[in-house]
Parts: sequence; C-alpha cells; structure tokens
Amino acid sequence: MGRGNNPRSAEEQALHGGFLSSSPLAEAAIARDLENYADDEGSMITTDDEASETSTIRAINSQSGTNPHSLAGSYRRPSFFTTVSHATVVPYTAERERLTRRERERAIEDERDLLSDNNVMDARLKRRVTPTSAPSGETTALLGDHVGGREYNATDDEEVDRKWEEAVAAGLIHTTWRREAQVIGKNAAPLMVTFLLQYSLTVASIFTLGHLGKKELGAVSLASMTANITGYAVYQGLATSLDTLCAQAYGSGRKKLVGLQMQKMVFFLCTITIPIAVLWFFADRILMKIVPEKDVAALAGLYLKVVILGAPGYACFESGKRYVQAQGLFSASLYVLLICAPLNAFMNWLFVWKFQWGFVGAPIAVAITDNLMPLFLFLYVYFIDGAECWSGLTSKALRNWGPMIRLALPGLVMVEAECLAFEVLTLASSYLGTTPLAAQSVLSTIASIMFQVPFPLSISGSTRVANLIGATLVGPAKISAKVTMGYAVIVGLLNMLLLSSLRSYIPRLFTPEEEVIELVAQVLPLCAAFQLFDALAANCNGILRGIGRQEIGGYVQLFCYYAVAMPISFGTTFGLGWDLLGLWSGVAIALLLVSVIEVIFLIRTDWDRSVQDALQRNAMA
Repeated sequence: MGRGNNPRSAEEQALHGGFLSSSPLAEAAIARDLENYADDEGSMITTDDEASETSTIRAINSQSGTNPHSLAGSYRRPSFFTTVSHATVVPYTAERERLTRRERERAIEDERDLLSDNNVMDARLKRRVTPTSAPSGETTALLGDHVGGREYNATDDEEVDRKWEEAVAAGLIHTTWRREAQVIGKNAAPLMVTFLLQYSLTVASIFTLGHLGKKELGAVSLASMTANITGYAVYQGLATSLDTLCAQAYGSGRKKLVGLQMQKMVFFLCTITIPIAVLWFFADRILMKIVPEKDVAALAGLYLKVVILGAPGYACFESGKRYVQAQGLFSASLYVLLICAPLNAFMNWLFVWKFQWGFVGAPIAVAITDNLMPLFLFLYVYFIDGAECWSGLTSKALRNWGPMIRLALPGLVMVEAECLAFEVLTLASSYLGTTPLAAQSVLSTIASIMFQVPFPLSISGSTRVANLIGATLVGPAKISAKVTMGYAVIVGLLNMLLLSSLRSYIPRLFTPEEEVIELVAQVLPLCAAFQLFDALAANCNGILRGIGRQEIGGYVQLFCYYAVAMPISFGTTFGLGWDLLGLWSGVAIALLLVSVIEVIFLIRTDWDRSVQDALQRNAMA
C-alpha cells in the first residue's frame, strides 16, 4: 500500500510508550539516571502533582482487602485520550503516573457525563467555578487549580471520584452507541488533521515533481522509499524508547529527567545520522545497481544527497515530539505542522516553479522543513509550555545509553518490518518500466492519503476501549468496539466510493502524463475495493491494542504481508504478467485476510479475561 512515505509506522510505535512504561529496562535506566542526577535535580514532586494524582488515579482491584486508594493497580478515566499510546493496554502504576491539569479536567468531565447518563449524578450539577483575582501561581490543594483565571473546587472532583467508584462497583455504569460515537469521533477528528498534515510533507514533493514528468515522479517515489527505509523509519523506530523513558521520568516526579532522556536520544540519533548520511550520499551508485532505470536512479540519488541536510533536524523533531508528549502537550506537534505543512507546500512551488530550480527544488524544501520543525517546537516549549522539564545541556546525556538502545531496537525492528514489506512493491514496480513506477508512486500516495482517516479512528477506538477495560467496564467496552467497527465500515465505504467514482480525475492531480493517468485509472478500482478491508484491519488492530492483545495483530499482519501478499504480488506480476495490477492484488488479498482473521478473533475472544489480565499486569507492575 505504499506505507513507506506514511507517518503510520511512526505514530503506531509512538503510541506504544505511555502505557508500557513498566519495562525493567526502562526502570533500570531511570534508576541509574536518578542516581546520577540526584544532586542537580532535588525533589521535583510538587503539591500540584500530588493533587493531580489523588484526583485522577484510583484502584480497580476490588477483590483486595486493602484500601482501594492505596493499590498499585490503577486506571485512567474512561475516554481519556492520548496520541502517545498505540498499544493501549492498562496504564502503569499510580505512583508513576501523574496527569497534567488539562488531562485531569477533561477526564473528570468525561466521567461526569457517564455518571449523569446513568442517572448516578444530576446532569445539571456542574463543576463550581468562581472568578478569582489571585495570581495563578498561588495554588494549593485546598483551593484547587487556577486555570485561565478560574478557581476550581477540588471537593467536586472528590465527589465525582466517590460516585464513580461506587457506581462501577455496583455495575451501574452503562453506555450507548450514540455516546461512544460522539466520544470516538471527537477524539479522532484532530488526529486525522495531524496525520494528514504530516503526510502532506511528502505529498507536496510528489504533487510538485509529478508535473515535471513521469521520470521525476518515479524518482521522487524511489527516493522517498529509500529515505524512509534507511533513515526516517530508523529515527522513528529508535525514538519509540522515549515513549517509555520520558513517561517514566515525568511520572516519577523527576521532570528534568525528561529533558535528559531527550538529550540522550538526540545525541544517539545524531550519531546514527553519520552512517545514514554516508549511505544517502552514495545512494545513486547503489540504486543504479538495483533499479534498471538509470536516469530515475540518478535523480533519486540527487534527492537523497540534498535531504541529508535535513536529517539532523528530523531526528531532533522525532525526539522533541516525545518530550512534549510525555508532559501531556499533545497539541504541540499539531501547531508545528499547521505552520510547517503549508510552508513546505509553498516552498516546493517556489523553488521548483517560481525560481525554476527544477527537481532539486523539492528536496531543498524538504530539508528546510525538516530543520524548521524542531525550531518551531523549541519556540513552543520556550514561550508557551513544556520548559519545566528542561534543565539545559549536560554531559550526563552522553552516558547510560545501553538501556535506551535495548528499548529502542524492538521498535526499530517493528517499524522496518512493515515499511519494508510495502516498499518492496515500489522497488519491484521499477522493473516494469518508468511509467509503471510513476503510476505506483501515484497509487501508493493515494492509498496512504486514504489511510489517514481510518488509522486515527483506530487510535481513538483503541484508547476508548482500553480505558473502559481498565475501568472493568466490559459491556461498555464491547459497545465501544462495535461503534469503532461501524465507523470503520462507513469510512471504508466512503473511501471506496470516492476512489472508484473519481478514478479518472484523481491521477490528473499528480501528473499530466496520459500514460500514467491511464494506468492509474486501471488499477485504482482495485485500490478502491480493498479500502473497506484496510479500514476494518486498521480498526481491528486498534481494538486488539485496546484489550491488550496487540501481539495477535502483529503476528497476523506479518504473516499476511510476507507469507501471502509478497508471493501473490510477485507471482501475478512477473509470473502471470499482470504488471501493476498484480502487485496490488497481493495487497488486497492480504488485507482481506487480516480483517477476516482479526474479526473472528475479536468475536471469539473472552473480554472478561482481558479485564483480569489487565488487573494482573497492574498488580505485577
């Protein structure tokens, strides 16, 4: 499906960290950093942090005879949503977890809504808000929080806590399809915008260069594929260890360690950049030995030589994203992309067409954008929010890399496995000629754009299901899963209708070459046909993550991609002579199998056991 130029893998892996932070490797790394950093750091646990934890963390192991508020097994409130956790099992222990003020306020309101829906709390009872003239810094646990010049009474939150615990224990909490549709849709919408903006960084180059000719279109596809497999996916995969390390550092109350962990990753990724830069610099020679189209390989090599200049910036941005996300600042990256995505598109037009720099203008725009993203993220942290976790540059960031690297390697393997599976198809298309390679570039871009709708939806559904499972609410979790799959069917059918009805018009947005347009129009109905399977597979994976069985999705996908898609694609393409249509037939069948197998598993799975497994994980954490 051409996932290689797609931020999917990065985000999927980025979402692993927040809820899996009880890794022994991470604990060892944090413990050593705490020991080394103790003299500089001091105690970072503030009264506000303690109030946050008291207000938002509760135990769920009702079978224990101890005080439920003292138990380690805790859960986030239902519908608490984050863009940081993909494998959303049950969160880490209470003494490690502290939600930000914004997270706490949103979570409390979500919980209050469920209580009022189930007639446990009067819907008209709203949180008491009174104006205050006191400085925002004069905040105590007794008075509550000052947010935007308003004073919140913590007693109301404690009342919600008490009623929630009683209602859950009594089995009074139920939900409806309408409520779940509202929550999942509301949470998915901003993610869709973020994903589309991030993917537009690649699409801008493809749109721009595609109008230069089919050779340039094929070259940018080949270059983007190579850059992703050998560079960007490496950065994305390795940076996933920060999802665990930064989350634990922030949750422990040692907030300055969040900045330390980020510095360590930045230095590590910059070290990794050296061999990546060497590989990209000589990529034209390597690609010429692999790709039969020498002119295309030479242009792709030129693209890679230029984007070397943006590689350090991309590495810094990947690390910086985890730094702000660990603090609950999930919108920071969105704000950066809202600036950089349009700017990137403008620079592509400016350099390629206005300044008439031709093909080389696109990678120059990409390199500049890659360096601007960490700069804007730094400005956000410095002037708006997130600076509390930064203590300045330190030589301590050059030590204790071992646990971080060992945590990072699994993420690297998982990201590379999926990217390689789909990008091999792009490489294979180069053996069919320049026109099929250009058409493959267009098809993979279209499919990836379409995927930016169901995948954010799967993240929203995953988080909702996970939080309801964590709250021991099996019935509502099942309803939420059904709503998620209903959304998936709707999205898949809409994507299918859009691509099939506009199959003769969409290719013209990418290229004026009639041969390419005709070939894309021939294959696009097949791409349209599997949009439903793609949406179902993505959201099945999301639900599996929500119930803590994400390994099932991993095994199924690896089997279907490598054991099914690859042999069918190569057999039909080169054995039966189906050309580009054959390449995509294997993908379509594989996605159909993924969705069928995972749907059957979800139907037959024991959801009560998922709750018990979650309780056990929390007890062992």
